[in-house]
Amino acid sequence: MSTPRPSSRDRLLHLVGNAHIDPVWLWRKPEGLQEIRATFQSAVDRMEEYPDSVFTCDSVMYLEWIEQHDPELFDTIAKRVAEGRWQVIGGWWVEPDCNIPAGESFVRQALYGQRYLLEKFGRAATIGSNLDPFGHNATIPQLLRRSGMEGYVFLRPGPHEQVLPGQFFHWESPDGSRVTAYRLPNEYCAPGADIGNHLDKSLALMPPDEPELMVFYGVGNHGGGPTKANLESIRRLDSLGGLPTLRLSHPEAFFARIRDREDIPVHTGELQHHGPGCYSAHSGVKAWNRRAENELLRAEKWASVAAVAGEPYPGDRLTEAWKLVLFNQFHDILAGTSIRSAYEDARDEYGHARSIAADVLNRSVQAIARRIDIPLREGTTPLVVFNPHPWTLDGDVEFEFGQAATVRLTDDTGAAVPVQPTRSESTMAGSRGRLAFRASVPPLGHRVYHLLPGAERDSAGPVSATDTSLENEYLRVEIDPATGWLRSLVDKETGAELMPKAPGDHAVVVDDPSDTWGHRIHSYDKAIGAFTARRCRLVESGPVRAVLRVESAYGRSEMAEELVLSAGSRHVEVRTVVDWHERLTLLKLRFPTALTDVAATHEIPYGHLERTPDGTEEPTQAWVDVTGTLPGGARAGLTVVNDSKHGHDVRGGEIGMTALRSPVYAWHEPKVLDDDGVYAYLDQGRQEFRYLLLPHGADWRAADPARRAAELNQPVFTLLETFHDGPIPQVRANVDDGAGAVAVSVVKGAEDGSGDLVVRAYESHGRAAAARITLPLLGDRAIEADFGPYEIRTFRVPRDPALPVIETDLLELAPDDTTAAEDA
Repeated sequence: MSTPRPSSRDRLLHLVGNAHIDPVWLWRKPEGLQEIRATFQSAVDRMEEYPDSVFTCDSVMYLEWIEQHDPELFDTIAKRVAEGRWQVIGGWWVEPDCNIPAGESFVRQALYGQRYLLEKFGRAATIGSNLDPFGHNATIPQLLRRSGMEGYVFLRPGPHEQVLPGQFFHWESPDGSRVTAYRLPNEYCAPGADIGNHLDKSLALMPPDEPELMVFYGVGNHGGGPTKANLESIRRLDSLGGLPTLRLSHPEAFFARIRDREDIPVHTGELQHHGPGCYSAHSGVKAWNRRAENELLRAEKWASVAAVAGEPYPGDRLTEAWKLVLFNQFHDILAGTSIRSAYEDARDEYGHARSIAADVLNRSVQAIARRIDIPLREGTTPLVVFNPHPWTLDGDVEFEFGQAATVRLTDDTGAAVPVQPTRSESTMAGSRGRLAFRASVPPLGHRVYHLLPGAERDSAGPVSATDTSLENEYLRVEIDPATGWLRSLVDKETGAELMPKAPGDHAVVVDDPSDTWGHRIHSYDKAIGAFTARRCRLVESGPVRAVLRVESAYGRSEMAEELVLSAGSRHVEVRTVVDWHERLTLLKLRFPTALTDVAATHEIPYGHLERTPDGTEEPTQAWVDVTGTLPGGARAGLTVVNDSKHGHDVRGGEIGMTALRSPVYAWHEPKVLDDDGVYAYLDQGRQEFRYLLLPHGADWRAADPARRAAELNQPVFTLLETFHDGPIPQVRANVDDGAGAVAVSVVKGAEDGSGDLVVRAYESHGRAAAARITLPLLGDRAIEADFGPYEIRTFRVPRDPALPVIETDLLELAPDDTTAAEDA
């Protein structure tokens, strides 16, 4: 049987006129937004001149921008959409970085993007599109499917970075969801002139015998789209007859031709790696993003509780804040690869989003607190602690209070609660202080504590501490003053010693000559030095906790790590401050263990993955775990939980966390830096972050790192109150997910303003599980549902108890075949 010629006219090449627009990269937002308008005007002009042309663009935010600032152009676009000549793909607010945002941010990309398309054009995108991001997390197929999309178009990683089973394939996420994915050949854009060379390169990279394939063309990055020269060259090239048949087309037309084929191969897992430096470039923007995500989620939960109590739900304000966050998750912003001045804009917009979240939270908890029944108790001050998590929280609480040195504490029943002074943000003697205590607060609920004047407290506590050791009922920690890091970490319940006999360096400085993206990097492992310990001392000890402070230095940089061990805690918290002044280097915090034969598990958006522990720099969310075999044969593990870091590696039993990275801003190879050049370097100056060391037994699931990470990233909120009557008791739970494998991540108001609650939950252990989610804020309502491994499910809960709980998709739209979830 003869092999068909690659240039056979029987083959069809779908040519997709496209404009990839980076609203921020080597330019700031105002320039990028103007280019959106200019590009879209050019696109409609080309449609007038070439009646057979079709234009495609993703990023729904661009359409909203046009609607707000050029209504006449928007009306023209709407007409072209109705004709089918302007094809909207993607369905997300922007093309985000597809590794760093939290799972819920990907949901919101589609929630706001697809609902906008439905509202304005009466149709949603069916094909996902992230042409330019630097890798794609494994949960994306499920996120796409549950927001109405069945296809996906991407470019990176390229064939030299990851071997895939075909030019197009079924991409399957861990839960079993599938979309048909297509890796673009060569590039997502083309020169503004003749595209013959672009087509030649594309065809050379694609299977020679596929009857139908797809190529994107059009000027991109700074916008532009299809040009007259592009369209004229397509006519000319097609008439020559030496190429497959060329058709002006769009992705939906291509996918419609291939989606029912039975010979499409399957790829399971993530699409990596491209630009591993992006996981850690610009610590600031990554911290701003993590905090904004969590503060918005926390504000939504308490706004939902306050709405049931009678307060208006601030849906429009929360949407405004989310859209700011989603825009700044654009891949060249959140990946840290834009010019320095662009991060002034990102800082301010994240700040605006966080300000909205803070105001919504404050108004909500104040509205609840003033309704709590707090009878007068002379000489006391009520303190309300709000738990943002739908499970019981047992953890440390800190708050500022006047005359804190002479205060006792009781709970709502009058039982004494240990409390101790800690370092205050104020340095004025006697006027203000800071207290710490261990609280127990019900799920997504509150509890009232009472501050009382009292005598000096006994400073002795259940945590034994010296200048080099900490020990509570669960853990024993010893510091080597010569290295400034752990020489012993013992899980007292099992007797397991997790540290190796020779731990090695902890704060390692790595040579990093790679560009901002970290192109062509596999691992950051070329150590050139390490921080040297200068001082190790006990700075706090009392009835609640003890704190060891380790101070160290390297070159022109200094670091302080405070190890906090509390009574009743199964983890060590480490509070880190680094004053960093190194360049073209990277700070890697290493956590060695005595484990061998390890499995390395990394959190990804709304899930987790096992990855090969070979030292590869990997994108992660808030935790990484190693579980393996100790000397003697026992199985144990260590999880490292973080509040703002995304680049990690695991080599054998050692976890490495990339804390800081200092290439030049927006530096792309093959540009070589001049010896006498004047450059701005990333991550210079003061940096603060926190992480947890969480030892466990043979299965990391018992330590529940997803919940511990949520507690670190969404802290409790405290509010000093007064005395008043009210309908709400001093202790109350509002939503309880049972603290099992299924975790509730979202409680919010419905997007349609109906007053219904939306509850989203996901299976966090990788195993099928039955869930019962109780909703005390709505009386005796509950949701009972079975979850498959890694499954995300969303429920709409009407206020009216006579109406059933309905499962919806991620867009909060109930499919026709959705049945009511059991309303227990």
